[in-house]
Amino acid sequence: MLNIISNTLRTAVQRKGAAGVLSAHAYSSFTSHATFEIEKSDLHKLDEGPATQVVLTRNEGLQYYRTMQTIRCFELKAEQLFKQQIIRGACHLYNGQEACAVGIEAEINLSDHLITAYRTHGFAYTRGGSLEEIMSELAGRSAGISKGRGGSMHMFAKTFYGGNGIVGSQVPLGAGLAFACKYQNKNELSVCVYGDGAANQGQVFETFNMAALWKLPVIFVCENNRYAKGTAIKRVSASTDFYKRGDFIPGLRVDGMDVLCVREATRFAADHCRSGKGPILLELKTFRFAGHHEGEDHLSYRSREEVEKVRRESDPISMLRERMLSNNMTSKEELEEVDVGIIKEVEEAAQFAITNPEPPLEELCNHIFCGSPTLEVRGTNPWTKLKSV
Repeated sequence: MLNIISNTLRTAVQRKGAAGVLSAHAYSSFTSHATFEIEKSDLHKLDEGPATQVVLTRNEGLQYYRTMQTIRCFELKAEQLFKQQIIRGACHLYNGQEACAVGIEAEINLSDHLITAYRTHGFAYTRGGSLEEIMSELAGRSAGISKGRGGSMHMFAKTFYGGNGIVGSQVPLGAGLAFACKYQNKNELSVCVYGDGAANQGQVFETFNMAALWKLPVIFVCENNRYAKGTAIKRVSASTDFYKRGDFIPGLRVDGMDVLCVREATRFAADHCRSGKGPILLELKTFRFAGHHEGEDHLSYRSREEVEKVRRESDPISMLRERMLSNNMTSKEELEEVDVGIIKEVEEAAQFAITNPEPPLEELCNHIFCGSPTLEVRGTNPWTKLKSV
């Protein structure tokens, strides 16, 4: 049977009475905050970069841990449902890249705008979507965050403009969001996330040009997970310094597996944009543990040893966990209690999605535009006359 939980989560499930252990623990004995040294950023057209000595509070650490672990557990459950053919079509998992989404969200506001590429599940959750809505969307059910019509790549929330199935096309859309922020004179910014595979698209460079000319408040985020689908970046990119690709746009490159590195880089980038300096490019060095999409053999183009080495040395959840434990900011019992709660929430979301009905056929033309009644669309009218069985 597929192992759908990590070793840490499995330990939490097996430990008897984990939920009761923490109640006896004196919370006052935990350290309220600690200072950490993080990796220095590589800079392009910048005189200074993010801080390398940063403070993490206990509450922040627990929040980051819970969110990353929720995304991880959710994706592992989605993998299981895909293999059971409950989830069909394309399914792009975010395992290993959780620090990117959580670190970015730590330093922007929910009123800011975010658009991404294929891997939307993590951002759909951090942008306010519920686990039930996201899992239902993957299963193509009525309660899905896009009413069961979008699937893995097309999830939306109030300030989340989803993923995009066309490589790189979210980049000009992200700049458009930034243009709207500036035009409406709002103190908001746009975060536009794309992968290393999209970095060679012509529309990306065209967007860089316009964003720089108009000084748009946009953070271009390249999630460099080393492989453009099934091809190593060195085989498709003459220059792999993606943070320099903006040329005239300042950029920085940081460790995308360290949530604190991503947080500090995002804080620096957000301050840059909000101060009216225009766009900035942020490259996050990250790694996906699964394939480009579920159903492919990702070990056909990269070695098992490479994947296991990254898992062993750079797992973003394990890195944060060890930092907090070694500085007495939490206990194993407390984290295990968090893990047990997350597993329960994800399992309940999966059961909700499985039992939720598919959208009825007579609603095929509904929800094309937000807040609008059923739309008469050329070529679809005959469908509206049919009824679901």
